[in-house]
Amino acid sequence: MSDNGQGGKTEGEATRSRLRRELAAQGNHRCRIVVTGGPGGGKTTAADLFRREIGERVVVVPEAATLIFSGGFPRCAKPPGSLAAQHAIFHVQRNLEDVQSSQYPDRILLCDRGTVDGAAYWPGEPEEFFAELGTTLERELGRYDGVIFFESAAVGGMGIEGGNPVRNESMEQAAVLDGKLHALWEHHPRFVVVRHNRSFFKKISFGLAELEAMVAELDARRGVKG
Repeated sequence: MSDNGQGGKTEGEATRSRLRRELAAQGNHRCRIVVTGGPGGGKTTAADLFRREIGERVVVVPEAATLIFSGGFPRCAKPPGSLAAQHAIFHVQRNLEDVQSSQYPDRILLCDRGTVDGAAYWPGEPEEFFAELGTTLERELGRYDGVIFFESAAVGGMGIEGGNPVRNESMEQAAVLDGKLHALWEHHPRFVVVRHNRSFFKKISFGLAELEAMVAELDARRGVKG
């Protein structure tokens, strides 16, 4: 990271400071929490368990990529197919969040991935992804109030086999994607990492505790009683 000249702050620190001020100023607004991370991190399992645990206080926004590819959208490894897929995923993700926001105005949205994720899957540089879609990293980070990052099991050299038939990454690819996603989302001021653990139960338990704490914090800010 480079120094941006603002009191010795790095560019990433300056971004987090601006977002922190903006989120604090928004007050009682629609709240969104992203559950993200590399493939095989357990994020979808955690989101589903959390929804079952606390019920109507949150609504889960499903992963756009899974909906798109399981619905028949062709999966191509090379451009222009891969570029078209990321365009589609970005817009479906945004629209899913907006629809759920309008349908459930009093609930916190728990998003299975967010609009930032596509930059890690983009075949070029992240800056190209945001420019192509007419937005910026900072603008997309600002859509969310918190980020829970479930580190991929591949980072610890463990298998990433799971129940999602759409996922096709190798362990090596999953570890690389985990690093790219971490580098993008870490600029958010409310960013929590759930590290890989050989005990999936311990990992999920820690992740659920972090989610519960974040929801309680956002509810308190909105004046909602638990």
